[in-house]
Amino acid sequence: MPCLHCKLCKEEPPLKSNQGITEERNRLSKELQRLLAPTCPNPACENHHMPITKGSDHYHRFGKTHSGSQRYRCKACCRTFAVATATVRQKAPHQNRTIFSLLMNKAPFRRICEAAGTHPGPLYGKLQFLTAQCRAFSAEREHRLREGLPIRRLYLATDRQEYVVNWSRQEDRRNVRLYAVGTADNETGYVFGMHLNFDPTLDPGAVEREAQACGDPQTKRPFRRYARCWLAADYDYALQRQTHRGQRGHQPLTDEIQAVYDEAGDREDVEAFETQSLARRLPSAGMQIHAEYTLYGHFFYLRQLFGGVEKLRFFLDQESGIRAACLTAFQPEIAARQADAFYVRIDPRLTITEKRVAVAESRKIFRAAQQAHPTMSETEVRLLLIKQRMSTMAALGKWQDRWLTHPFPHMSEPRKAVCYLTDLGDYDEEHRAWLYNKASLHGIDRFFMQVRRRLSILERPITSASAFQRTWYGYSAYNPESVSRLLTIFRVYYNYCLAGKGEATPAMRLGLAKGKVALEDIIYFRAGIQEE
Repeated sequence: MPCLHCKLCKEEPPLKSNQGITEERNRLSKELQRLLAPTCPNPACENHHMPITKGSDHYHRFGKTHSGSQRYRCKACCRTFAVATATVRQKAPHQNRTIFSLLMNKAPFRRICEAAGTHPGPLYGKLQFLTAQCRAFSAEREHRLREGLPIRRLYLATDRQEYVVNWSRQEDRRNVRLYAVGTADNETGYVFGMHLNFDPTLDPGAVEREAQACGDPQTKRPFRRYARCWLAADYDYALQRQTHRGQRGHQPLTDEIQAVYDEAGDREDVEAFETQSLARRLPSAGMQIHAEYTLYGHFFYLRQLFGGVEKLRFFLDQESGIRAACLTAFQPEIAARQADAFYVRIDPRLTITEKRVAVAESRKIFRAAQQAHPTMSETEVRLLLIKQRMSTMAALGKWQDRWLTHPFPHMSEPRKAVCYLTDLGDYDEEHRAWLYNKASLHGIDRFFMQVRRRLSILERPITSASAFQRTWYGYSAYNPESVSRLLTIFRVYYNYCLAGKGEATPAMRLGLAKGKVALEDIIYFRAGIQEE
């Protein structure tokens, strides 16, 4: 694996393809493209570049077509034209809301067909339509972020989630395993991105032929034309290098952290965490993307959204690929001290009893500290205890990262350790203690939990010992593109339609919505045009 060699710190980070990262960033950034409002179709007209949303000074309504689309007349050239509704040429548009609601409430596809009175073919068509509408709606709202919506602080949690796609042929009973990376704000709950390492626009056969023609299989990975794609040669090579690690038993959190460092150090590419086995295969339609390239694309995607944010605090799952992608994409902001990054490691394997014991012990220590410092507020006592832990931090891993064992566990994060990745020594002890206090992955973990609970095809699958590492779940998807589409739809539904505490949605808390958005406003969205 070709690497850079830093003459200052002697570190050797692996090279990545700039072209591959750019292609992945551009693929993900298509979600940010707004639909353009219609204009006068006459190229010679002065209103040709004037959208109808500018109002009655340029256009007036001129009846409707037989299909119900609004017709407009240009006041400059008197040309008439129609603006199609979102559901034009769509059969049974009355089913859209029912299908949308059932998809978001864990109804399996066959049960949706029964409830809506449709068939699998039209249902997949509806899924494609709803995905397009959700993307258009979200791009219009999030354009305010790109324009610089002023936000003082964002405390962002980033993690991955794995999905299994069932085999579709009895002759080849192997799964496709994909990863999605998501980032959510811990304060508002808003999910800024959820991206799957799968590109449905690529034809595997055509890519393999082009890769063979240009010599990709014989070229070092960073210098390939299709560096971001899982080629057949990559799959074969991964099988040769596969290692069988036993499942780690219950051990101290510091040992868990050290084990993760050791596993990353054993990789040929420290940033590449995906593995393959004889029980897995590559998608037959569309192409699986090397997950580390999707990580890079994800963080460059986020950077486009945060122009108006004063300070960014990233709390990252302990994974070298996430660390590298975040620090690369936000290097200018980190250097300007507008962004910081932390590792957060959580042990979710404790039993309910063990979690309760850990929380009870934490509360006991906290009450004792309050009694010893009666003049301090609760926040000051919390920071005091964190400062005490800061003096005993453990140095772990190849890079001797300093980890703080968090003194305040709770039921969703029963054992937690935090590592400050961008500590340049310019923050005082009080400031660093406050940042350690804010460290959490709960924003994205809550979204992941809702994905499992609300989307039937993404519920955690079941593995049997006799299945030779194969996994089967009756409701799982057979097409990876269905996974990508459902994640897109659910992100919009979660941000704009699901109200939490105080009956507010994440978009309302962030300032992108004034109220809970009705499903109809998403289904019939048309580039800033209010539906009648």
